[in-house]
Amino acid sequence: MSKENKLSNEDMQRVEQYLNSGFNATERKPFRGFRLLFGIWLIIAALGWISWLIGKQAGFL
Repeated sequence: MSKENKLSNEDMQRVEQYLNSGFNATERKPFRGFRLLFGIWLIIAALGWISWLIGKQAGFL
């Protein structure tokens, strides 16, 4: 890659002004990994329980 700027100084100032304006900024809640882990575990447990019931009714267990 070339080390030269492909934009003029004036264009770079416009880009910096746009990026710093906060137009793209969104407030996000902090990531909660344990909540995600618990939710996935809950879904897997429910699917396992349902499959156990189906197997019990079909006579496989």
